[in-house]
Amino acid sequence: MSKLIMPRPGQMDRRRFLQVTGSGAVAVSTLGAGALTPRAAHAADAFTWISPRGTLEVLDDYPYWVGKALGYFGDLDTVMEPGPSDGTATVKFVAVGQADMGFPSPGVFSFALENEMDLMSVFNVGAYDVFDFAFRPGEGVTDLKEMEGKTVMLGSAAWQAITDPIFAAAGADISKIKYLEGGWPQWGTVLASGQGDAALAWEGLRADWQGKGLEFEYWLGLDHSKFPANSFVVRRSDIEDPERHAFLEQYLRGWAMGLEFGHHNPRAASQIVFEQFPIVKENVGTELGTESMMQLANVFRGDFEKRAGWGDHDMDSWGLYFKTLADIGQTSKPVDINAALTNEFIGPANDFDKAKVKSDADAFALDADMAAVDLDAIKARFFANAVR
Repeated sequence: MSKLIMPRPGQMDRRRFLQVTGSGAVAVSTLGAGALTPRAAHAADAFTWISPRGTLEVLDDYPYWVGKALGYFGDLDTVMEPGPSDGTATVKFVAVGQADMGFPSPGVFSFALENEMDLMSVFNVGAYDVFDFAFRPGEGVTDLKEMEGKTVMLGSAAWQAITDPIFAAAGADISKIKYLEGGWPQWGTVLASGQGDAALAWEGLRADWQGKGLEFEYWLGLDHSKFPANSFVVRRSDIEDPERHAFLEQYLRGWAMGLEFGHHNPRAASQIVFEQFPIVKENVGTELGTESMMQLANVFRGDFEKRAGWGDHDMDSWGLYFKTLADIGQTSKPVDINAALTNEFIGPANDFDKAKVKSDADAFALDADMAAVDLDAIKARFFANAVR
């Protein structure tokens, strides 16, 4: 059932921020960075990455599954966890040491910073803004100021941290925008049923929803927004520990190699995900699944000629984002970009044999279904449902 999200009370209460409903995994009851006592972390431990979505059965994490399949992580002991559907769990779990790396949106990361969680972004996966707004056919807008007085469906109330800055940057009065929490994973279905006026979406999800029969038109962040997208965050103590630092360099290199592979052969990257999660192929099919992966790959790569490599943070983009947060009161104090973000891992992460990865991608044996996928047809309709 959809729930009305109450009007903005200001910054998220820290006690509420550290609770994880329905899981009980984050056992912290009071607040402040000093209250957090992460478990000891060593390079020999299994390294746990936690999803912001509550599921791993998506195309979004294809670089990891490619890296695992091709051996790009070497002998590292790595684990992927879906986490609870609580929109802020990906940073909560890292902060208390129940995971080692999270993948928050910039908005959720800002809440971690606001709540004095000693986390730092080390790898900006999304170079373009991955977030979109979905509308029922014929109801889309190109100017988000038109959303004043209307209602936006969210999968989690915490996603308001994502949407408010986007609306504000477009010149909309965020106090005039209403929200409904439709719940994960049905908030798109709730929009299609007639509730609300728009829904938060993202690249990759567009094709996934189409595969599930949800036909929408979209305002695309990569067309209109200058903001960054999700990044990998870790505890600052891991960055400062030489052993963990070396581990992170190798781990992020595995992701970068997976991204490089997917750039060269999106069908192969999609097939690897389908082999890991057959239900994904069953749900969306080979062609829409590959389209979902390609939508994500476009955001992950960005304008690559202007980047120092996979994962590079655009400090100007992040600076604009944090300024917008301060302007709308989503953060109560200025964010020190150099304390929140680092590009020190980008060189080591991108230090791999590019020719070897391309050779791996070119030589990958596609099954008959994937070989039949027409990449040119996908590219031709890539933005067919965008409102422009």
